[in-house]
Amino acid sequence: MRHGQSSGNVARDAAEAAAGHLIDIAERDVDVPLSELGVRQSHALGDWFSSLPDDKRPNVVLHSPYVRAAETARIIIHAIGRDKLMTVQVDERLREKEFGILDRLTTHGISHKYPELYEQRHHVGKFYFRPPGGESWCDVILRLRSVLDTITREYCKERVLIVGHQVTVNCFRYLFERLDEAMILDIDRAGDVPNCSATSYSFDRTLGKRGKLVLQTANFVAPLLDTGTPITVQKDIPFAPKA
Repeated sequence: MRHGQSSGNVARDAAEAAAGHLIDIAERDVDVPLSELGVRQSHALGDWFSSLPDDKRPNVVLHSPYVRAAETARIIIHAIGRDKLMTVQVDERLREKEFGILDRLTTHGISHKYPELYEQRHHVGKFYFRPPGGESWCDVILRLRSVLDTITREYCKERVLIVGHQVTVNCFRYLFERLDEAMILDIDRAGDVPNCSATSYSFDRTLGKRGKLVLQTANFVAPLLDTGTPITVQKDIPFAPKA
């Protein structure tokens, strides 16, 4: 799943709408928190998970260390119940794609400040283009392959929830669904991965020689709750695995 809406998402949308050059956020990308809407989205999805039968509910949570993903994970863990989880683990390999010198720049900002890189990105395409100091989608896919090795080794037959970012969601889809560049970029062009949306897979042992993961739902978004009272981020959920 992708994290809930962040203050950075709000600032980016405002900058793009105004044809601005710079996304107005003071924090490092790592430290950008959830917006108020993002908190509500996370509570809604957490309540949806908690309503599932025990054998359908996640029992392993892996999440990006970025604040917006960690906050989303905390809220969902609180809703599910920490004692019902086998483990919770932060994993830096689940972080967002690194943008290097293009960090905080809008599309207009990139074309204005780095016109040669802007042209190169269009020529090479986002799948292979690596900005100076940053990553391409292929770089993200490479680190996610090692995440899959960890999941296969340590969480075989468990119900794993991964809380990450837009690019990591799409790159996992590339791996799980065995897509190619054109196929995953078609999915990307169709629209952003919605904030706090879940894409789910189940293992079908009858497919292929040794079975494979099969897409069940794509970009599911839980209905927002109208509680009429303020909702806050849970701050007291430990991240260390259970003994």
